Amino acid sequence: MKQISKQDLQTLSQTAQHSPRLRANLNLHLHLDDPIQRLAIAMEPGTYVRPHRHPHTWELLYPLSGRFLVLYFDDEGSVVERTILGEDCTVLENPAGTWHAVLSLDAGGVIFEVKHGPYTPITAQDYSAWSPAEGEVGADTLLTWYATAKIGEKFPHR
Repeated sequence: MKQISKQDLQTLSQTAQHSPRLRANLNLHLHLDDPIQRLAIAMEPGTYVRPHRHPHTWELLYPLSGRFLVLYFDDEGSVVERTILGEDCTVLENPAGTWHAVLSLDAGGVIFEVKHGPYTPITAQDYSAWSPAEGEVGADTLLTWYATAKIGEKFPHR
């Protein structure tokens, strides 16, 4: 039997707090080529999740602790939908190919993710062209903008 205990969540959150990217994950799948990827991801406020898509799979998100703002974008970068996972909804499924980003709202936040495998790193064409890469000028500004972005708005600094 596989399980994630409360202690596992606390340990994962502490690891994320000390990570340069403010993230840490705990995989339930044994191998990166498993057909279904299942993992808990601790995400501290301030971690940058660049707008991206998964062209080959849907993605199921469930908050184990904390709240997460999930933004959806069209191809031009306009916000088309936003929801707070853990407040507005309890489970969220992103359709394959949908541009999205996640903002952690609470310290100690852990999100559970399920999607088709095998694991494949996000390619350059599956990051939005209008958003800065992690560590580039403007990434912090985009991260701050996520919190106030409204439906119909575009990131104004690109």
